[in-house]
Amino acid sequence: MAAPDIPMLLALDLETRLALVEKLWDSIVQDAGTGADLPLIASDREVLEQRLREDDEDPDAAIPWGAARARLHRQR
Repeated sequence: MAAPDIPMLLALDLETRLALVEKLWDSIVQDAGTGADLPLIASDREVLEQRLREDDEDPDAAIPWGAARARLHRQR
Protein backbone atom coordinates (compact mmCIF):
# COMPACT_ATOMS: atom_id res chain seq x y z
CA MET A 1 0.00 0.00 0.00
CA ALA A 2 1.34 3.43 -0.92
CA ALA A 3 2.03 5.89 1.87
CA PRO A 4 -0.50 8.76 2.08
CA ASP A 5 0.51 12.21 0.91
CA ILE A 6 0.70 13.84 4.35
CA PRO A 7 1.16 17.45 3.13
CA MET A 8 -1.92 17.02 0.91
CA LEU A 9 -3.94 15.70 3.86
CA LEU A 10 -2.82 18.56 6.08
CA ALA A 11 -3.93 21.03 3.40
CA LEU A 12 -7.52 19.79 3.58
CA ASP A 13 -10.07 21.98 5.33
CA LEU A 14 -10.76 21.37 9.01
CA GLU A 15 -14.13 19.71 8.50
CA THR A 16 -12.67 17.22 6.01
CA ARG A 17 -9.68 16.44 8.26
CA LEU A 18 -11.99 15.85 11.24
CA ALA A 19 -14.17 13.51 9.16
CA LEU A 20 -11.05 11.65 8.04
CA VAL A 21 -9.78 11.31 11.61
CA GLU A 22 -13.16 9.99 12.71
CA LYS A 23 -13.19 7.39 9.93
CA LEU A 24 -9.62 6.36 10.74
CA TRP A 25 -10.39 6.06 14.45
CA ASP A 26 -13.54 4.04 13.75
CA SER A 27 -11.51 1.68 11.58
CA ILE A 28 -8.98 1.21 14.39
CA VAL A 29 -11.76 0.43 16.87
CA GLN A 30 -13.30 -2.01 14.39
CA ASP A 31 -9.96 -3.75 13.86
CA ALA A 32 -9.44 -3.95 17.62
CA GLY A 33 -12.88 -5.52 17.97
CA THR A 34 -11.89 -8.28 15.57
CA GLY A 35 -8.90 -9.21 17.70
CA ALA A 36 -6.33 -7.44 15.53
CA ASP A 37 -3.17 -6.75 17.49
CA LEU A 38 -2.65 -3.17 18.53
CA PRO A 39 1.01 -2.34 19.03
CA LEU A 40 1.69 -1.46 22.66
CA ILE A 41 5.03 -1.16 24.33
CA ALA A 42 5.33 -2.60 27.83
CA SER A 43 5.17 0.80 29.56
CA ASP A 44 1.96 1.73 27.69
CA ARG A 45 0.38 -1.59 28.65
CA GLU A 46 1.36 -1.02 32.31
CA VAL A 47 -0.26 2.44 32.31
CA LEU A 48 -3.47 1.05 30.81
CA GLU A 49 -3.59 -1.81 33.30
CA GLN A 50 -3.03 0.61 36.19
CA ARG A 51 -5.83 2.87 34.99
CA LEU A 52 -8.16 -0.12 34.67
CA ARG A 53 -7.30 -1.17 38.24
CA GLU A 54 -7.97 2.36 39.50
CA ASP A 55 -11.33 2.44 37.72
CA ASP A 56 -12.28 -0.97 39.11
CA GLU A 57 -11.35 0.18 42.63
CA ASP A 58 -13.23 3.51 42.44
CA PRO A 59 -15.53 3.78 39.42
CA ASP A 60 -17.20 6.90 40.86
CA ALA A 61 -13.91 8.83 40.61
CA ALA A 62 -14.31 9.17 36.84
CA ILE A 63 -16.01 12.23 35.39
CA PRO A 64 -18.27 12.24 32.33
CA TRP A 65 -16.66 13.15 28.99
CA GLY A 66 -18.77 16.32 28.71
CA ALA A 67 -17.44 17.59 32.04
CA ALA A 68 -13.85 16.69 31.14
CA ARG A 69 -14.17 18.42 27.79
CA ALA A 70 -15.63 21.55 29.37
CA ARG A 71 -12.77 21.61 31.88
CA LEU A 72 -10.21 21.29 29.09
CA HIS A 73 -11.79 24.12 27.11
CA ARG A 74 -11.75 26.39 30.17
CA GLN A 75 -8.00 25.84 30.54
CA ARG A 76 -7.22 27.38 27.16
